[in-house]
Amino acid sequence: MKPELSIVIPVLYEGANILLLADHLKAIGGDRVYEVIVVDGDPEGSTLQYLPPDIQGITAAAGRGTQMNAGAKLAQASTLLFLHADTRLPQTALSQICRTREQATAGAFDLGIDSPRTSLQWISRVASLRSRFTRIPYGDQAIFVDRATFMQVGGFPNIPIMEDVALMQQLKRQRIPIQIVRDRVLVSPRRWEQEGILRCTLRNWMLLGLYTLGVSPHRLWRWYRPPSLPKSGLKN
Repeated sequence: MKPELSIVIPVLYEGANILLLADHLKAIGGDRVYEVIVVDGDPEGSTLQYLPPDIQGITAAAGRGTQMNAGAKLAQASTLLFLHADTRLPQTALSQICRTREQATAGAFDLGIDSPRTSLQWISRVASLRSRFTRIPYGDQAIFVDRATFMQVGGFPNIPIMEDVALMQQLKRQRIPIQIVRDRVLVSPRRWEQEGILRCTLRNWMLLGLYTLGVSPHRLWRWYRPPSLPKSGLKN
């Protein structure tokens, strides 16, 4: 049976998270027919060895945009969902995506951060308000889009950062509707905890502002580049 939804997950050294995410998708899948395509940016495919047999895994050049484009090319469904390995969807997410796609070509969810810390809760609310106002959600908000439209606009651009923002801007330029679902995804707080909440938040706002002003994503990447990851499928 042809899937209703193709879930594309870019990964890099995410062995532990991909197992948890696979279980999460099974728990919320319900009667929806979907496929999962995991795209590993490690040429050795270190995360792919942890995949259950019902999930397709491939390797591609490292970089979220490049990896997600590679997964989209293999997708069979008419709707693509781009999901980060440390993001968890609402319980009824798959049904909500299918309903939303009847009204809008693309969309995403409000942002939630999986932490009780007041500062992170405030950050998630501000991010959700920003995406509702601008109609430009970030990738960790589980962006979904009509596959034909995604291919028509050329997919994600081949840039090291802001590929999610660039795609949404391209859709907006073509007056393609983007809907923000009020239910929240939950993303891991690990980056804020590793780098410091204030530093990470201000850095992200600065990068978005500079990108909007026309600074090259390749220059921005030098300021954003994450800490080195362990060269194994499982995180420390």
